Amino acid sequence: MSEKVFLAGATGAVGTALIPLLKDAGYVVYGSTRRADRAAGLEALGVLPVVVDVFDATALRAALARIAPWGVIHQLTDLPKDLDPKRMAEAAVLNARVRTEGTRNLVAAAAAAGAKRLVAQSIAWAYAPGAKPFTEDMPLDLGAEGVRRVSVDGVVALEQAVLGAPGMTSTVLRYGQLYGPGTSTAEPKGASPLHVEAAAVAALLALQRSEGGVFNIAEDGDEVSSEKAKRALGWRGDARLPLGAVR
Repeated sequence: MSEKVFLAGATGAVGTALIPLLKDAGYVVYGSTRRADRAAGLEALGVLPVVVDVFDATALRAALARIAPWGVIHQLTDLPKDLDPKRMAEAAVLNARVRTEGTRNLVAAAAAAGAKRLVAQSIAWAYAPGAKPFTEDMPLDLGAEGVRRVSVDGVVALEQAVLGAPGMTSTVLRYGQLYGPGTSTAEPKGASPLHVEAAAVAALLALQRSEGGVFNIAEDGDEVSSEKAKRALGWRGDARLPLGAVR
């Protein structure tokens, strides 16, 4: 396999876990970072680094036109270290901008470059109150207020942009609360926990197997159902990176 994949957010927790999976599967991986000082670290993992800011639509479009990726994976977030509670209100606004403007720019650049596959990270805790477990066909919490409304609006914008991307098989992964290496906690947390390596495996499976649409990706529990991902993608909540995978 020699298909090229553009991984947006390659230095994040999921991106870092996803790199060895993509490489082991035979993809040529281009990884983006907005910080030039992180390029060497990506190179050490066998990634072709792309220093670009997702908010610079012109530079992003030029980068993807040069690469001409077969697949694009969106793992971009803008969250404070260890999810510092004192900074989360501000982070909600910054992260919503990534999901709205950043996603719009990335989708436009991917479409212009002729990409065929698109996979994007969303969240599994934006559902409107209702019967549980939540399934992908249930409504999002459009009646939310305050900080939660900011986050939900960002999720809606991201998912609409991704699912409406022209010429691509587009998949949204609604991740549960991440834990594990590179995240804010080593142990499961939240109502719908998800190990970061299982999240990365889901992204690879979606890239390879998805026929498009939305999938909940979380460990078994009462909050959300991931049965669709198990059935259509062959995903498991206990999926982990192979022993010895490059970290």
